[in-house]
Amino acid sequence: MPHARPRPLYGCPTVKGKSMRNIIIAANWKMHKTVPESVEFIKTLHGKVPSTARTVIVAAPFTALYRLSQAMKGTPFSLAGQNLHEEEQGAYTGEIAAGMLVDAGCRHVIVGHSERRHLFNEPDERINKKIVAALRAGLTPIFCIGETLSERDSGNTFHVIDKQINKGLNNVAADDIGRLIIAYEPVWAIGTGKTATRTQAEKVHRYIRETIGEKTAAGSHEDIAIIYGGSVTAGNVTGLLEEPNIDGVLVGGASLDAGTFAEIING
Repeated sequence: MPHARPRPLYGCPTVKGKSMRNIIIAANWKMHKTVPESVEFIKTLHGKVPSTARTVIVAAPFTALYRLSQAMKGTPFSLAGQNLHEEEQGAYTGEIAAGMLVDAGCRHVIVGHSERRHLFNEPDERINKKIVAALRAGLTPIFCIGETLSERDSGNTFHVIDKQINKGLNNVAADDIGRLIIAYEPVWAIGTGKTATRTQAEKVHRYIRETIGEKTAAGSHEDIAIIYGGSVTAGNVTGLLEEPNIDGVLVGGASLDAGTFAEIING
């Protein structure tokens, strides 16, 4: 398959342009934490982060969502599901619908995470249906995209990004695209201890912003939040957030400890 030819990129937004986009710090706990552990985490985190101008999102296991929604009252945190089914209801044993996430107190949901793509073989077409279902229910999708190490090494990063965006957002209205959070997660940097350099991450974020710009009204691509995920730590978050097109981070392992996650929020 031919490589996508990188198109001319928009110039970096001004500092003022980025300041109009709020910084997002999102935690993805994956398959960790019982209900009591989850509630205790939020209590501890709130003690360390009583207030913040940043948007802080916690994506927790389904079993903890409702209790966490209660525990988060009066805190600056919001709740996300880690996945959803594309149908509103039906005979889908073990699945969860968008409306159920809303009912449990969620405002966001992760869609298309690399572990869903690669471990559970979710194709772009199904991810697209999940995005549509989430938007229909009033949830903000955190739409994950990113390349594997072999795809990067073969020069296919931009091709992969194009494909995932174009298929994932197929027939999604421009106004609805503006409601999404895009998470660039290079697969080779998830849970490996490796991370893209801030320069590598910024280059792809700029490319994503341009690609999204082709699907939205003129100038509105500058308002879309694009965050980075991939072995984010308290040590590298500040540098990443200094880049003009990186609007936040999606944190995996480093989000499991309240003290460490507080450092990232305040970084």
